[in-house]
Parts: sequence; C-alpha cells; structure tokens
Amino acid sequence: MAPPFVFPQILRALEEDPEDNHRLFAQNPVDVTSLRPSDLEEFVKGVSFDLSDRELFCIEDQDVFDRVYSLVRDFYTLPPSCKCNLVESLRSNLSVLLPNVDSISRSVQDQEDEVPIIDRITSHRNALKMYTFFLFTIIMTEEAHVSSVDSTKVAARGRKKQAVQSWSWEPQRGRMLNLIANSLEINLSLLFGSSELDENYLSFIVKNAFSLFENAAILKDPEAKDALCRIIGASATKYRYIVQSCASVMHLIHKYDFAVVHVADAVARAESKYSDGTLAVTIIRDIGRTDPKAYVKDTAGADNVGRFLVELADRLPKVMSTNVGVLVPHFGGESYKIRNALVGVLGKLVAKAFNDAEGDVSSKSLRLRTKQAMLEILLERCRDVSAYTRSRVLQVWAELCEEHSVSIGLWNEVASISAGRLEDKSAIVRKSALNLLITMLQHNPFGPQLRIASFEATLEQYKRKLNELEPNRTTEDSSKEPTSDGDSCNGDGEIDDLQPEVTNNMHQDSLPDSCQPENGEEITEKDVSVPDIGNIEQTKALIASLEAGLSFSKCMSASMPILVQLMASSSASDVENAILLLMRCKQFQIDGAEACLRKILPLAFSQDKSIYEAVENAFVSIYIKKNPVETARQLLNLAIDSNIGDQAALEFIVNALVSKGEISSSTTSALWDFFCFNINGTTAEQSRGALSILCMAAKSSSRILGSHIQDIIDIGFGRWAKVEPLLARTACTAIQRLSEEDRKKLLLSSGNRLFGILESLITGNWLPENIYYTTADKAISAIYMIHPTPETLASNIIKKSLSTVFDVVGEDQPQNDTDDSIVDFLTTVQVSKLSRFLFVVSHIAMNQLVYIESCTQKIRRQKTKKDKAAAESQNTEENLGAAQENNSINAELGLAASDDALLDTLAERAEREIVSGGSGEKNLIGDCATFLSKLCRNFSVLQKHPELQASAMLALCRCMIIDASFCESNLQLLFTVVENAPSEVVRSNCTLSLGDLAVRFPNLLEPWTENMYARLRDTSVSVRKNAVLVLSHLILNDMMKVKGHINEMAICIEDDVERISSLAKLFFHELSKKGSNPIYNLLPDILGQLSNRNLKRESFCNVMQFLIGSIKKDKQMEALVEKLCNRFSGVTETKQWEYISYSLSLLTFTEKGIKKLIESFKSYEHALAEDLVTENFRSIINKGKKFAKPELKACIEEFEEKLNKFHLEKKEQEETARNAQLHVEKTKNMESLVVPSKVKEEPVEEYDEGEGASDSEIVDPAMEEAGDSLKASDSEEEPAMEEAGDSSNASDSEEEEPDYEKSGINSPHSLNQNTSGGEESESESSNVKRGNRKETSSKLRRSLRSVLFTALVFILIMPRR
Repeated sequence: MAPPFVFPQILRALEEDPEDNHRLFAQNPVDVTSLRPSDLEEFVKGVSFDLSDRELFCIEDQDVFDRVYSLVRDFYTLPPSCKCNLVESLRSNLSVLLPNVDSISRSVQDQEDEVPIIDRITSHRNALKMYTFFLFTIIMTEEAHVSSVDSTKVAARGRKKQAVQSWSWEPQRGRMLNLIANSLEINLSLLFGSSELDENYLSFIVKNAFSLFENAAILKDPEAKDALCRIIGASATKYRYIVQSCASVMHLIHKYDFAVVHVADAVARAESKYSDGTLAVTIIRDIGRTDPKAYVKDTAGADNVGRFLVELADRLPKVMSTNVGVLVPHFGGESYKIRNALVGVLGKLVAKAFNDAEGDVSSKSLRLRTKQAMLEILLERCRDVSAYTRSRVLQVWAELCEEHSVSIGLWNEVASISAGRLEDKSAIVRKSALNLLITMLQHNPFGPQLRIASFEATLEQYKRKLNELEPNRTTEDSSKEPTSDGDSCNGDGEIDDLQPEVTNNMHQDSLPDSCQPENGEEITEKDVSVPDIGNIEQTKALIASLEAGLSFSKCMSASMPILVQLMASSSASDVENAILLLMRCKQFQIDGAEACLRKILPLAFSQDKSIYEAVENAFVSIYIKKNPVETARQLLNLAIDSNIGDQAALEFIVNALVSKGEISSSTTSALWDFFCFNINGTTAEQSRGALSILCMAAKSSSRILGSHIQDIIDIGFGRWAKVEPLLARTACTAIQRLSEEDRKKLLLSSGNRLFGILESLITGNWLPENIYYTTADKAISAIYMIHPTPETLASNIIKKSLSTVFDVVGEDQPQNDTDDSIVDFLTTVQVSKLSRFLFVVSHIAMNQLVYIESCTQKIRRQKTKKDKAAAESQNTEENLGAAQENNSINAELGLAASDDALLDTLAERAEREIVSGGSGEKNLIGDCATFLSKLCRNFSVLQKHPELQASAMLALCRCMIIDASFCESNLQLLFTVVENAPSEVVRSNCTLSLGDLAVRFPNLLEPWTENMYARLRDTSVSVRKNAVLVLSHLILNDMMKVKGHINEMAICIEDDVERISSLAKLFFHELSKKGSNPIYNLLPDILGQLSNRNLKRESFCNVMQFLIGSIKKDKQMEALVEKLCNRFSGVTETKQWEYISYSLSLLTFTEKGIKKLIESFKSYEHALAEDLVTENFRSIINKGKKFAKPELKACIEEFEEKLNKFHLEKKEQEETARNAQLHVEKTKNMESLVVPSKVKEEPVEEYDEGEGASDSEIVDPAMEEAGDSLKASDSEEEPAMEEAGDSSNASDSEEEEPDYEKSGINSPHSLNQNTSGGEESESESSNVKRGNRKETSSKLRRSLRSVLFTALVFILIMPRR
C-alpha cells in the first residue's frame, strides 16, 4: 500500500525527502522543459495512457506520481495539446472516482472482512487528495500565467492569448472547479473517518477558492463563480470550516469591492442549500463586534462592508432580522457609510422579513414589534448629522413606498418629514426628499384625486353617517335601522340637501377602491349624501382612511411655497425635481399645484440647458395635448392668465415649440378658429388669448399671420374690442409681427383704413384709463413700423390730441378766470386727457428717435450692399488694377469716411430736431417739451394731482433721453423730484429713467452718481428694488464705474425685504465673475465705509461674510490679509478694530497668509487689548492649526503665545491707566476741599479745625520737621507741578504709601477717616493753636503735590518699559 499523500505548503515541497518516510513525495521528477517537443508529447501521452488505461489508484504508483508531478510543475510551459491531454486525464479520473465512494459504503455492509475495505478507503482518500491537489494546482498555475500575460499586454484589448484561446481555458476551468465542488458535496465522512475532514485538505481547497475570488475575470464566468460559491458553502457549512472562512470573507469584503455581491451570493447559497445560516450569522456578528472607529479610517472597507450587509439582507432577510441587533450600535459610530448601509438593511428587512403570515400569536406580535422598532429607527435617522445618511434614509422610504410596505398610519408622518427635508441645507437631501414625495404620490393609497375640499366634504358626510349608525347599536329591533337612518338624515335639516348629487359626484373619486360601494345599489333620496358601505367598524375604518388622506393632501398642499423657492435654487437638481413633483401634484389635483406650475415659465430663460429642457418637457406634458382644439384652449387660457413676465417666457417657449414642430399646424388652425369665434362658446377674452399665442408663434414663423390680416383688423379693432379692450392692443402687436411682404399687402389693401383706426384709437376716449396707455403704446409702435412716412401721421395725432385737451377748456369753462376755478376744472376734466396727451407726445418722440436710428442703419446697409455689388462687378482682371487705384485715391482723399461722417451728422441733426428744433424754426414736440418742463416745476399743482405728476415726469424723462441739452437743463429738477416726490410711483419711475439716462448720456449723469446711490436708502420698497436693478444693470454692463458708494449696495444685502436682499446678493455674485473679481479690490473700502455707518453688528457680519465668501482665489486672500492688517494703523476706534479683525477671521488662510499675518504683527499689536479683537485672532490661529505642517504649526504656536502675552500686557496697562485716572480724579476732589485759594484762608482753617485730629490721634513731632522741609522745597516743586497740570495720572495707592511713610505724612486714607470723626472731636481740637493748623494745612498741600508729581513720573516711564 502506498504511503499517504499530505498536502504540501508549496508544490516543490513534494520533492523534499520526508524524514519519517510516511508520506508520498516525488523521488525521480523529470525536467520536462529539457525535452524536445516530440519527446514531450510522447511523455504526456504515456502519462495519459497510464491514467486512463490503468485503475484509478495508479496515481499512487511512484512512477506515475513522479511523471504527473513533473508535468504539473512545469504546466505553463507545455504546449496546448499536452495541457489538454493532461487535464482531461486527471479530470476524468476524478469524475469516475467520486461515484465509487457510494460503492465503498455498500461494500462495507456486504463484506465481513474489514482489512481490504480499509485499504480501499485509504486508496480512495489518497487518490481524491492527489487528483484534487493536481487539478487545483493546474488552475492556480494557469491563472497566474494568464494574469502575468495580461499585465505585460496592457495595450491589447480583451484576452488575446494564443495558448489560452487554442485550448479554451475558461470552459476547462469551469469544469475542473465544478468537479472539485462535487467532490465536497458527496459523503466524504467514510473516506476521512468522521464528518470533520482533513485540515490540510480543507485549508488547501478553501485557501485557493478564496484566492480565485480575488480575480474579477473569474467571477464574470457564471460556471466558475457558481463552483466557487459551492466550494465555500460546503466547506464552511457542511464541514464546519467557519472561523477560517469568515476571516477570508472579511478580507475579501474589505479589499475587493467587485467581490462583495458574489460573496453575498456564496453566503446566501450556503444557507439555502444546507438550511444553516451559521456562516452568515458569524459574519454579521464579526462585523458587529468591529470597533466603529475602525470604519472611520478605512472608508473603502466601510463602503464594501455596508454593501455586503445590504446584499445579505436582501438575500437572507430572516437571518438578518434575528441578528440585526448586533449592528444597531454602529448607528452611533462616526462612519456615515456604515450608517447608510444599516439604513438600507432596515429597509430591506421591513420590506421582506415580516411577510410570513405563519406562526402563533406571540411570534406575530414579536415580529410586529420588531418591525415597528425598525421603522422608528428609520424615522429617527431622517435627522442624522450626515447629509448622505439623511439622503439614504429618504431613498429607503421611497423604496418602501414602492413595495407598499408603509402603512396608512405611518404615511403622513413620512410625508411630513419628507416635506421638512425640502428645506435641508444639502442638495442631495433635497433631491431625495423630492423623489420621495413623487413616489408617495404615485403609490398613495387614497385615490387618484387629492383635493382638500373633496376629502373634507366626504369626511363630513361619513362622520354624520357614523353618528346616525352609533345610536342604532343599542336599538333592540335592528330591522328598523334603515328607517331610523332615513329619519336621521332628514332630521339634519335642509343643509344636507343643498348639493347632494354634486357632492357625490365630486368626492366619489376621492375614496380608495376599498371604500367604494361593493353593490350596485342606488342611493335613495332619503340618504343621498353617502353610499352605505356596511357596519360601524367599516365606517370608522373609512373615516380614519379619509382623515389620513386629508392630512396627506394638506401636507402636499402646504409644501407648494417651498417648491416655488426650490425653483429659484442654484442647484439644477432642485429645479428639475421640483418641476417633476409639481407636475405629479397637478396630476393628483393637489391644491395650489397649478398656480405654482405657472411660475416655472420664467425658468425658460435659464442658462442651464437641463433646467430649460425640464421646463420645456413639463410645458409639453401639461399643455400640449393630442387634440388640437384642447391644446389651443390650454394655450390661450395660459396666455390670458399670465402677467408680463410670464408672457415673455411663454413667447420664448412657444417659439421653440413651433420651431421643433411640437405646436402643429392643426393647433394653429384651432387658434384661428378661437380668434374668429368659429368655435361655439368662444368669448372675447379667449379670442384675445388665441391672438396672443398666434403673435408669439409668428416670431418664429411670420407667415402664420399673413393669411388672416383682414380678420385681425375686423375683429381686433371691431365691436369685440369694446367688449374686450385688450383685444385692440393684441391686434396692434399682431400688425407689428407681420412679415415685410404682408405689410406691403396690407398697405395696398387696407392701409388708410388701418391708420384711421389707429389714430382714433390713440386720440379717442373710449378705452379705459388702465388699458389706454399700453394700447396707445402698441398703436404708435405699429404706425412707425408699417407707415411709409410715420412722422406726418404722428404730427396729426399730436395736434388732434392737443385739441381734445384745450378745446374742452374753451367749451366748458368760458368765464371762470380765477386760479381756484382752473384747478377745480383741471381736477374734474383735464387731468386724464392731459396725462394722455403728455404720454402720446413723449412716446411719439421716442419712436421718432428709434425711427431715425433705423433709417440710418437701413442707409448703411444699402450703402454696404451697393459697395459690395460694385466691388464684385469691378473684380475682373481688366478692371482690378483700376479699381484698386480708385480705392486708394478715395482712401487718401477720405471720401469713404466723409460719407459716413455726413450720415452721422444728418442723424444727429435729425435727433436734435425732435425736441430742440433748428434755429428760428418752430417745433411741435419741442414746444410741448417746454410746456412739460414748466409743468413739472409747478409742484403745487402736481402735488394735488399725483396721476398727472406721474405722467408728466415720465414724459419729461423720455424727452430728456432724446436730447442732451434738454436733459442737462432738467437734471436738477429730475433729482429733486426723485428725492422729494411724495408719490412712490413717481420716485420709482424716475429711478428707472435714471438708468436709461446713464446709458444715453453717461458724462452728464456722472456727477450725480452719489444721488443715484442714495435711492438705495429710499423708504419705499419699490424704489429701493428698482434702484438695485438699475445700478446692477449699469455696473455689470460697464456703463457705470464702481466707485466709493458701492457700500450702499452692500448694505442692501441685509435689507428687510427678501426680494431686495436677493437682488443685491445676485449683483455681487455676478460682479465676482467679472475679470479678476472686483470685489477683491472693493472689499477694504467697503469695510471702512461700513465701519463708519450706524450698522448693527449682526448685519455687518452677514454682509462681510457674504462678500468674502465670493472671493475664491488664494492669492487674493493672501493679499487681503496684508491690506486688512494695514488698516489697523489708520483707525483709532475700538469698533473699527473689532470689525477689521472679524473680517480677517472670515478669510481662508493658506500658509503664506498665516506668515503675512505674523509678519504684520506690529500693525495691529495696539488693538490686542480688546477681547473681541483677540478672540478673532485666536479663531484664525485655530483654523491655521488644522492644515499647518509641523514647521508652520510651531510658528503658529509661537505666534499664539506672543498674542496672548501682548493681550495680557495691554490689558494690564489699560487697567493701570484707568486706576491712575480714577486716583487723579479723587485727588482733585480732595484738593478742592482741602486746598482753597489764598484769598479764602479762613474757611480752610475751619475745615482743618474739623478734620485735624480725632480723640485717639497723637501728633508726631516729626511732622514739624517734615513740614519745614516741605516748606523749604515748596518753591522748587510748584513750577514742575504747574507744568504737569491736570493731565498727569496717579499710580496705585500701594505704590504711594511708602512715600507717605518716608515723609512722615498721614495718607489720604487716614485723612478721610479723620474727616468722618471731625464733628465728634470738635471740643478737644479747640485747644490747638491757629498757627499749628496753618502749618498742618501747608504740609498736606505739599504732600499732595508730591504724590501727583510721583504719579506723573510713573506714567511717563511706563510706555518705555
């Protein structure tokens, strides 16, 4: 019998001679690499013949074993045919060997002699081990060779390896692995003597199997992957190789992200095949026992572990649900990836782990409590600190809604949390919240219509129904219940019968399917309000469902304002998903959704292509229907309800859709049918809306209007215009949109009629006041657009308008000449007509200016075209030289330039003649402008008529835009009105006009820049808003230089009105994009200006935070550090120091920035005495420590010590100076009491008499000597004290007391004490001589002067220290 085969650590270990001679080893291996190809082939054939022809155990023979070992050792060098022969021989022998195991077990039962059976078992075991070893070694060798070839052939695509392709390695690999997997699945306990297999055998197989799992290419092969999964499952589960398998699984999960799903498959297959989840449980518990901090460092491993847990929960929900408790503590870890994974695990478990209806009551109750606990954790995680986790939770809730795993009782709580997350600061959370709400609408259990009124009405009816049913529960005769129901219903009064049928029809759709009447019974007249759905319990359930539906509908409706805000978000995902949610809300008829959808129209102007596409898709899905008539109706209704801004956006979208063919010709025909009243029930308003859409479409296709020109004139200006006055305005717009060819046709056919209509429209009085101005605007523009000589018709219109104003004066008021009567007449008759006249004059003047410019451009185009044609005709070989010579002569003479100069001169003269006129010539508009200027200066009249002032000032501004001289002469008037006019409408209009004037005449407006900025401080919201818009337009378009008043715009960032604040922020955001970011240069000046303004600290901080946040470049930040530090030396106020230091703390510091801050220490060291300043610098230091390298960190720490030291020193100096000042003040007060003037010595003596000594006081004789010495030095000290004066400060009392002791003089403290007891000792002090009292007074006076002198010297010495 052959010795046993022992698995070696490495293949070549089989060549080593064992010491105990108790294992099989290669005694005579052959070097096959030295064989010739023919010899090698013969050698392989011999081995294959022996393996196939002899018995299965022949591999135990030493000769066969040595030869097989030699071939396996150098397998990668064998030619393909030899490889194939060897592999097939080994594989076929192993496949035959495996069924013999069963035959061994049967033979054991039949035979009584055990010796031959034991030998056979040993032979089978040896053969199994050897075949398995050689096959697995071949697999590992070939895979290693394939990997090395792949690494050397990086440029090659795919696996282009001739050796592998020639013998199809992949199918061979799959068959070999499957065979090994089959060997593990048979009953091997007889071969190995127990259920626990040989350790070396299992470890060899498992080690190599997991090694193959690290190869992504193998896992893509389904056959190989399946075999590997079976090997791992059988080893770990069947043969209890758990610990090692678990460690290998954890290694795979952490290191190879592509293996995560496949490992989860292997674990799940092991559980399903052997009904044993030990491997899965062990892995879960191993993950649960891992320190959560480990996942913070290993982010890739945390991601892979999380994915594995989610995949495992999806495949083994019941196993995971019983062991999820060990994972819950990781919710408190810092790794958001693990928390994300646990959230996904809980979602999978809620959806799949609790669907089993089997089990007793206690188990069901336990499952229900477990599920409820998981749902509560999911709700709690919606408020996680990490935005990624919050987003993931919302995604999980969306998945649960799709799986119908969210109960009605929990539905509204989830909806409320999701609606709250719409205001999350993170864009990914907002996106997930929007998607969740969309999903909840799609899968809501309340029905296809979610109107609040519908739910409320239906709920009220069923509550009444419940009230009717509840009393009848106690009634003995249940057969009388229908009668009592009817009586009860009738007894509710007539209110229930007001809208019975409408109520049923309206709200039936709001019921869920389960709440609809099951039987087709008709509702009787006695109980028409609600269908009878059954007993009280069913009715209560229905009421609860309706209440939940009502709450959900209210929640969705309440989120509409937030969705409107999200549509203005800078994040494209917010806008796109908000539009999708609004579309879904409109589909389910959520209250307010339609109004919000109207607000998506301005987003059509977005520069983000994705946002525009979202708007366009939403528009098409909502308004473009299959039925052309319905599409036309939707579009015209939209045009009717839109404001000016929405109409501009609607026109943009309609143009795009017409160009793309989304709005078809049949839809255009339907719009014409609506306009021409060819559809029954069409109103004048609908006709106007249809024409508006047609005008919008005509911008892309001008031929649309050409076929119905006569209809436009007849209907647009006919009797329907008096029913709908705006129809005339729309008709004027349609005339302007006609093509050039259609205009010529119109002039030939109906030109005179049309101009007569337009003239009567302008000069007539039949249009309402609120519509006249816009209509007259369009009519005048239409005249200048199509009339061949519009100035002639315009002059007639002005004259006729003038006559309508002043002819009325002659007719109605011939005899009243007093001023009061004129004012009264102006009030009752002329104000509206005069306002209209001024509007017509000014608008004609503006159109005349535009007309002159268009004529100039037309002449230039014609000249260019003519010159080009002439150049082409002369561009022949014969005339080429002559043409070049003529061109050079013309260029020398300046003839070409003179033509352009002449044209410019004529254009300027024509523009000047509009208002100013020529010398000595009468000018119609000029005369009106003179009258207008005088009228605007008559403030007393205009204040009584604010409407007239608005029209007059608007007309004046138009005339100023036309003529420079007129503008210059009226600029002061304009700024006076814009500052002092009581009407905010007037101030607002004038503010807008200032922008136009600044574009037209920038040099004239330049001195008034400060006055323009002053409009930002106006009390009116509309004026401030228009001022922000005007200044933003001028600055961003380089029409106005950013000067020292930009701080006014910065203050608007903190305006109380959110709209103005948003516009100011938008201005600075756009300004930061220009050039090298002008905010960088403006910031120091803005800081200085804001520091001097009476601005709240919070507002200042917000403004500076926003402005500094718009500076992104590191170089600019570094330069700002130096600039702001230098500003410390130029200011002395504490408030300014604090503001500068706060601004410094907002900067993003780099290494260079920190160094510049340290180098500039001298410039701000004097400000470090302030606590706020020091705190701001400390915040800078803390930020610097986070990114600093060791060297810089040492510098920062040294700087911090220096900063703290200076702060403490400055604080001590300030405290000392403050104490000295207090001491000086006390001394002055004392001196005023003790030392009177020489003229009044008697009161001093009386004072000293009362303060001289107390009962217990003893006069020291040394005081006389000290007094003499002080008296002697008095004359020397007095000049010095007079020179110091009151400006000197005193030092602390502790430093003074030694001087008192040396001089033998009582301190001021003792004087104060003696003063309090002066009155009690008055009788005893009467014996003291008057001379002694004078001497004591002199001593005190001199001692105080000495103290002051000492304090002065101390103060002078202190700064030098």
